[in-house]
Amino acid sequence: MYYDIDNRQDKYKITEEMEELVEKVIREALNVEGKSKDYEVSVSFVDNNEIKTLNRDYRGVDNETDVLSFPIEDEFDFSTPILGDIIISLEKADEQAKEYGHTLEREVAYLTAHSMFHLMGYDHMNDEEKNIMRNKEKQVMRNLKIFKNI
Repeated sequence: MYYDIDNRQDKYKITEEMEELVEKVIREALNVEGKSKDYEVSVSFVDNNEIKTLNRDYRGVDNETDVLSFPIEDEFDFSTPILGDIIISLEKADEQAKEYGHTLEREVAYLTAHSMFHLMGYDHMNDEEKNIMRNKEKQVMRNLKIFKNI
């Protein structure tokens, strides 16, 4: 598995531990889905301004959001298939972590898991889809023993 982390914000320090956590979540989401580890994923950390612009430009929603997922839908002949891009607003993730009473690291882990399942084709447009996706996200978090207190 190849992953790339691109830090495009300057409000939060990206620690080695956070990078390792993101990698573990990516690997475990692939494991839960029964996929090989032979994928490439890009993770970008941004601020609220950038994610608001991306959300407006790509989804037509002129609001901040916590995470955006951009699956690679075209079939390219790369030696390592590209699953897609994950864009996380650390500013929004920190707001949510405080609101939910857990750490920024835990929120980033959850948002990474959430986005990975979007990249693998899941959505939450209706209750049935939402339940399937949430159960998979929870399985990743449980398997990695990531609970609200990390």
